[in-house]
Parts: sequence; structure tokens; C-alpha cells
Amino acid sequence: MADMSPWLIVGLGNPGARYARTRHNVGFMAVQAWCESQLPTRPSWTEKWKGSTTSVTCHGQRCVVLMPQTYMNRSGSSVVPAAQFHRVPPTQIVVVHDEIDFTLGRLAIKKGGGHGGHNGLRDIVQQLGSADFLRLRLGVGRPVHGEVADYVLSDFSPDEQGPVLDMVERAATALTCMMTDGVVMAMNKFNS
Repeated sequence: MADMSPWLIVGLGNPGARYARTRHNVGFMAVQAWCESQLPTRPSWTEKWKGSTTSVTCHGQRCVVLMPQTYMNRSGSSVVPAAQFHRVPPTQIVVVHDEIDFTLGRLAIKKGGGHGGHNGLRDIVQQLGSADFLRLRLGVGRPVHGEVADYVLSDFSPDEQGPVLDMVERAATALTCMMTDGVVMAMNKFNS
């Protein structure tokens, strides 16, 4: 059954214009960029499973793309129904998310593991009942001072815009590589 199931590509973020350019929304930015790189026209997003969703075929791989609109700490309530509807096993789910333990611009692919304090991952693990999904971790850095929550909900500075755009483009390329060459090859190529 798994080989017949599509991939589920999930970008994490918070809904609404207020959060659109924040560090926490880099997952949204990356999946949007990936969809645009795969489709001849702008993707057509629909509202389903408490999220915005579209479909992409990448080199013969059918992919359902989802951006939960539940706010970060309730991401699982969007991811789980989408995975259940399409019969996607955890090993064919890729969650694209911000990573404060990486410097700005660093990205890496990871198989399974803990949530590392990330509320979106924590909720997905709890609701899915599995941590076996893949993660594409996008570095946003740690705050020098202040609270982590305030930091991830703040916009990127003007000086950070270039590195963020570059990372988002590399993330889109990494997602394509995962679909075309497999996860291990993508990890070898993109993990730094």
C-alpha cells in the first residue's frame, strides 16, 4: 500500500498576514517555493483538513502538499486527517520546519527523532502516534537575548532576507532531490 500512497509534504507555519514573514513560517515559504518550481502556473490551493492544500507530481511521484492553518501548536490536527485520507504512512510524510538549533541558512534532512521543543513537531508526533516522519529542518538561528517564542514569531531582518531566500530555494531543490533521487541521496547532498 505504501508504494501506492502519495507523499505528504507539510510546511509548518502560522496562518495570516501577521505571521507571513516570520521565522516560524519558513516552512510555509519553502513548500510554496517548491510548488511554484514544480508547476507551470501558480499552484491552486484549496481549504481542506484544517489547512491549505494542493497537489504536485514531481518526476512521477504524486505529492499532496499541506500548510496547516491551525497555528503551529495544533499542526497535528491538520496533518493526521490528510495522512489518513490519502493513506500516507509516516515514512512518506516530510515536515518542513524552522530550526533554532541551526544557524540561519543551514538546512538538513532528518529521519524520525524527537521534537526538540518544537511545538508543531510535538503536536504532530502526539496526534500521529509516530515520530517516524521525515523532517527538512531550516535554520533560523537562536535569539541572542529574549524569549525563543518572541524570536520565532518575529520577522526576518532586512540583512537576513538574502540568506533566507537562498535557504528557501535550496529547500525546494532538496525536496525535489528527495522525490527524484531518494532520501539517502538527498541527505548526502544537502546535510551540512
